[in-house]
Amino acid sequence: MPDDRLIVAMDVPNVVAGLELAALLGDSVSFYKIGLGMLTGGGLALANELKQDQGKRIFLDMKLFDISATIEAAVRGIAAFDLDFLTVHGDPHVVRAARQGAAGSDMKILAVTILTSLDRNDLDASCIKAGNITDLVQERAGLALMAGADGVIASPQEAGLIRALPEAAGKLIVTPGVRPVGADRGDQKRVATPAQAVANGADHVVVGRPIWQAADPRAAAQDILRELSSVQATAP
Repeated sequence: MPDDRLIVAMDVPNVVAGLELAALLGDSVSFYKIGLGMLTGGGLALANELKQDQGKRIFLDMKLFDISATIEAAVRGIAAFDLDFLTVHGDPHVVRAARQGAAGSDMKILAVTILTSLDRNDLDASCIKAGNITDLVQERAGLALMAGADGVIASPQEAGLIRALPEAAGKLIVTPGVRPVGADRGDQKRVATPAQAVANGADHVVVGRPIWQAADPRAAAQDILRELSSVQATAP
């Protein structure tokens, strides 16, 4: 059984490219993330194909934010696809509405704290309250978990602090911003290696470009899986 701690981000343009990538990765990968950028390229159709026909687990990364009634309705519709994870923004009213929409399904609601592509300058430009990003992430994570989130999305550096929260007991931590040693950081500003992320308390790591941009995506994925199985990735 493939190690589902690795979630491969399908940041490709359309269904055809997604199915081609899945074919290249084969049975080495069991969990895929489909994000907002794929929505108009048939993202839901790809999710359904991978889930129902290929038996893969699916993380739909929509980062939903709206009034409560709209969130509840949107999540209820998405839950009908029998997917595994869905992201919403971590504001408590959004999380509570999402939990209502997901009621009766097995889909996990994951709350976004602060995007891993943002730093303090970005938060200042958006009029986000003053404070260290790590402290703000920890605070937002606690509020989202208390509101009913099944887990949170957070950078590898913040995973350990969130894992230590009383509210995080039994909850999921999923970390984007993960880059193997030597990989380009791209637009991510708060990054770590896969082994560091898991050692810091992450349940799943999300990796995209270092896999699908590799000359041999399957070999790149297998390298990460070996790293996750190493002694370095043993959580304290």
